[in-house]
Amino acid sequence: MAGLTATAYLAREGRKVLLLEKNRELGGLVNSFTRDGFHYDSGVRALESAGIILPMLKDLKIELEVVKSPVTLGIENEILDIDDLGSLDRYREFLKKFYPGSKDEIDRLMKIIRRIMKYMDVLYGIENPIFKDLKHDFAFIFKKLLPWFPRFLLTVGKIDRMQMPVEEHLNSLLTNPSLRDIISQHFFKNTPTFFALSYFSLYLDYFYPKGGVGKLSEGLRDKILELGGEIRTETTIQSVSAGSKTVTDQNSSSYGYENLIWAADLKTLYRIADIGELPAEAKARFETAKARMLQNKGGESVFSLFLGVDEPLDSFRRIAKGHFFYTPSRQGLGETHRGELQELLSRFDHLGKEEILAWLEKFLSLNTFEISIPGLKDDNTVPAGQTGMIVSFLADYELFKKVAEAGWLDEFITTIEDRVISLLAGSVYPMLKDRVISRFSHSPLSIHNRVASSEGAIVGWEFQPDMPVINKIKIADRAVFTPLPSVYQAGQWAYSPAGVPMSILTGKLAAKEVIKPK
Repeated sequence: MAGLTATAYLAREGRKVLLLEKNRELGGLVNSFTRDGFHYDSGVRALESAGIILPMLKDLKIELEVVKSPVTLGIENEILDIDDLGSLDRYREFLKKFYPGSKDEIDRLMKIIRRIMKYMDVLYGIENPIFKDLKHDFAFIFKKLLPWFPRFLLTVGKIDRMQMPVEEHLNSLLTNPSLRDIISQHFFKNTPTFFALSYFSLYLDYFYPKGGVGKLSEGLRDKILELGGEIRTETTIQSVSAGSKTVTDQNSSSYGYENLIWAADLKTLYRIADIGELPAEAKARFETAKARMLQNKGGESVFSLFLGVDEPLDSFRRIAKGHFFYTPSRQGLGETHRGELQELLSRFDHLGKEEILAWLEKFLSLNTFEISIPGLKDDNTVPAGQTGMIVSFLADYELFKKVAEAGWLDEFITTIEDRVISLLAGSVYPMLKDRVISRFSHSPLSIHNRVASSEGAIVGWEFQPDMPVINKIKIADRAVFTPLPSVYQAGQWAYSPAGVPMSILTGKLAAKEVIKPK
């Protein structure tokens, strides 16, 4: 998305611009595809504008038909639709039903979530000014931007004080470990508290492009071609020569550049960059940045199971909305996906399959699943009388890598698929017991191989106290700089926490740096 955005804005300025893409399709994980008549989204299940996506589309004059993507939450046999702000009160009672001994703590948690929702209203309360024509749009400047800016600065300061890992914050707030898990296991490990507890605001604002999230990528692609930009797919960059300002692809074809925007995995850039012709001082800066970059890990990955079900959409509509976060057990994961997993990985070569599969059984039975049913948002995405489903959960790349090296990845994946279907059929979706007519899955290894992100990460870097990239929104404009001359970075790997809006924002910021007079 960062590369598409940057290319569109450079093309609009009349620059000669070439977008090189590793895959046949564009958009990375913002992509959709059809298989056996069922429409699926390969990565992102819905979109959140965050004051960025919709203003960008308006600025570039890209038409995108969208619908709301309402969310449902479920624990065991209790289901709660998130419809409006009043749903937060129902969510409070929903949690109290499962954890009656934590009523006062749940009340305090809801107060914090409400406060964060107010911060979100400020943070994304207006269109991001970078997508506005500030030289001519005086109404926006005086009626919106200037009144908003002091509130924004004040809010950012409050947000900065909520950067501790959400697990740490919940430990200080909630004494029931299962309640802590039910909330925190929705998120990546060590997700900053503000980013994690803003989830209720996000649930209310999700939208879905008619035809799938890939329509966003397609809209940018069409705009680039309309503006005279060039796109070359199935092209993998093998080297970047900073001295001669050239990049070379897998076919040994070279491309000269005046400016380069790298919108892919940053570890890859630092591994393949040739700095031999740079001055000694520039080399030293690059090597320092490279060491810091390579010692950090990518964030968690995801496992996605794609199902074709011979059951009409109405059967599923009666159960939950088309974007459903479901947890089969109120117990919570505990240390299953943390300490126990690290112990398993450290002793992997000395363990038998039975021990690994026993851990897997526990992990899946206690996990939270993100379930997307595209047909409940757009009924043109499925064959008549049938339903397509995508069931996902956060997964560790290293585990799948070790299983693959041990030679039983197919068996491991089949076991996961069988167990997930069994869990859902035995709880919230009984029709899955005998109505599944097609299935396949994407693992963290699939993501690593297709998108080429380190450790199969889906949102950039693992959250650590010392991040190798910018991770504060008030200095997001600095996220695009690299130690290489005339080379800028953009995308999920240039900012953390990340996602589609930040990818688009950094793409626009990188294009802005290229365009401005030097």
